[in-house]
Amino acid sequence: MIEVVDWSPRWAGQFEEVAGVLTHALADVRSARVEHVGSTSVPGLAAKPILDVDVIVDPGDVPAALAALESVGYVHRGDLGVAGREAFRAPDEPRRNVYVCTAGTPNVRNHLAVRDVLRRRADLREAYGAVKRALAADPDMDIDTYLAGKSAVLQEVLEASGEFDAAELAAIRRLNDAG
Repeated sequence: MIEVVDWSPRWAGQFEEVAGVLTHALADVRSARVEHVGSTSVPGLAAKPILDVDVIVDPGDVPAALAALESVGYVHRGDLGVAGREAFRAPDEPRRNVYVCTAGTPNVRNHLAVRDVLRRRADLREAYGAVKRALAADPDMDIDTYLAGKSAVLQEVLEASGEFDAAELAAIRRLNDAG
């Protein structure tokens, strides 16, 4: 079962707390920046109650960023099939997905573009929220089907960003459709 709930202002505060810990741990990684991405970063958007956090670093700083997160209890899970993105399991609450991402990769650009478009476009934010709620209403919904079901509206959002060419949009769609 997939849980989608109304947006909560509490998520911004939770992100700030997490970002503070990460920023402190990453103090020696000069290129590091911590970004709140995903649906919990968009005021007014229904979301799964799980923060998404990208730690964005220059390519040469990836090993140092991985070590920094491990030093504060995060468990490295590998790239999970997404090049340029290393996933971590958080050591505590709040529930969150934390990724070390190489700056400039399509994955990072995707996360930032979706967040930024949805923050400024109420029509797309409402359409995306409606799709997510409809998918989550199915008690037999699994995460792969849920992710694939959001793909069409996410393509609209990415097209609205103007940040991606046709080949990049097609690659993102294949990744999303695959779950």
